[in-house]
Amino acid sequence: MDARTIIARVRDRHTPAPDELTWFARGLADGHVSDAQAGAFAMAVLLNGLGEEGRVALTLAMRDSGTVLHWECDGPVIDKHSTGGVGDCVSLVLAPALAACGAFVPMISGRGLGHTGGTLDKMEAIPGIMVDLDEARFRHVVLQAGCAIVSASAHMAPADRRLYAVRDVTATVESLDLITASILSKKLAAGLQGLVLDVKTGSGAFMKHTQDARALAAALVDVANAAGCRTSAMITDMNQPLAPALGNALEVSEAMRVLTGQAAGPLADLSIELGGQALFLGEAVATAEEGKARIASVLSDGRAAERFGRMVAAMDGPTRFVEDWARLLPEATVIRDLPAPRAGYVAAMDGEAMGLAVIGLGGGRQVESDRVDPAVGLDKVVPLGAQVESGEPLLRIHAARPEQADRAAERLLAAIAITDENPETRSLIHERLG
Repeated sequence: MDARTIIARVRDRHTPAPDELTWFARGLADGHVSDAQAGAFAMAVLLNGLGEEGRVALTLAMRDSGTVLHWECDGPVIDKHSTGGVGDCVSLVLAPALAACGAFVPMISGRGLGHTGGTLDKMEAIPGIMVDLDEARFRHVVLQAGCAIVSASAHMAPADRRLYAVRDVTATVESLDLITASILSKKLAAGLQGLVLDVKTGSGAFMKHTQDARALAAALVDVANAAGCRTSAMITDMNQPLAPALGNALEVSEAMRVLTGQAAGPLADLSIELGGQALFLGEAVATAEEGKARIASVLSDGRAAERFGRMVAAMDGPTRFVEDWARLLPEATVIRDLPAPRAGYVAAMDGEAMGLAVIGLGGGRQVESDRVDPAVGLDKVVPLGAQVESGEPLLRIHAARPEQADRAAERLLAAIAITDENPETRSLIHERLG
């Protein structure tokens, strides 16, 4: 086999055979496929697609380009994946809640991308914690705590690591086939029995339109199930932050409020919905409704918080984090309210602009080498539909310097619309697939 022949097949609208895609994925991983060939392949896939069979074959080939984990434990191995949004810290709530229900959750996560926050950046707001674990340590944490939220090792789906970097600089990120293979190759390499997908749509999501989110959700569900992993998806609303906070330490705080029974709302609600479905997919319960009841129970009685604390300690974080999280998390030096410019109802939020405002504060990366400030961000964000008076706070800005807070305030006022009429309420879950 050779790369040129495989690229030509995709160029000419033919689907390469599974063994050809396996060869190509191994070439990506070991360097036998050049950057030019990888870029040509990505562009051909973007323009012509691979079809359903080719999409499955590419995903499996990329999964098998490196280490694939296998587990021997006395509970289901399950996980969740989100396509990204603002204020989305579900992973911090859901992983320990699933563990408290007897599941094992080897959650391989990423860093911030574009305007969205990254789960690993949120975890690293916890003092001392290590997210880069070798396989032996990763396995130990999962088996001891029931869950671990870590970065992908260089040995897991290395073909994806290489192809993703090429896609980023060749205007081929948007390919549905390549997005599907990228997401699932890493998840399937973790050795999952069940996977629930949270596909976001709205102003704070990458998929702004529901039809695009539906197409991605359907592709992910079909490919994962064809690969032998029981999978379903929910298309969920991202027209406002899921939690009333954006920024790494501030989102950890919101997750801890849910885990310790101090907060309810969309973050808790979606965690319960996704968790119930995940337990059902892992065959730990007979119905998703039974799973939801179990997740709600472990959130209310402290068992999920205990699992989170056990995971943090096993990953070199504080041993009493659950008891002392409010004292241990970093705090910004400048904290100020953003007053409403007029009276009315909060009618719309530009979630992407709000996420970019947090990056401007230093809460994310504008280039890969940027250092993230875990303390900055926004909290006490009012929900859509809230009635406010002129001068009443819309949110709080957490900044390192006053001039940063000033710039963020300008961007945020432009991102939040206030009208005289109460807007129509949107449902948190738009659709379910699989």
